[in-house]
Amino acid sequence: MVSTGDFNVAHREIDLANPKQNVKNAGFTPEERAWMDEFLSDGWVDTFRLFMKEDGYYTWWTYRFNARAKNIGWRIDYFIVSEDLAPRVKRSWILSEVYGSDHAPIGLELEV
Repeated sequence: MVSTGDFNVAHREIDLANPKQNVKNAGFTPEERAWMDEFLSDGWVDTFRLFMKEDGYYTWWTYRFNARAKNIGWRIDYFIVSEDLAPRVKRSWILSEVYGSDHAPIGLELEV
């Protein structure tokens, strides 16, 4: 099974540019992050983190302060797959060069 969309939660500190300043802000509260931990521990896998362990990769930027150009963003959009489907994930990526929204599209490639 695949679930995708804007979850509005930056799960880990590496999922946003300024974690210390945002710990009490919606989308990065301890309660929201704990919910994401629980959700993933119930048999789900964050496909992007199968391949990319580093920070600096985001899917959303505020329109203010030229944040996108400075890459001061949040990774809040996900492709989540069931654990049984995870071995078939070939690639999961962010199309950060695609504009038209405050979010970047994300991609997922599965083995047939």
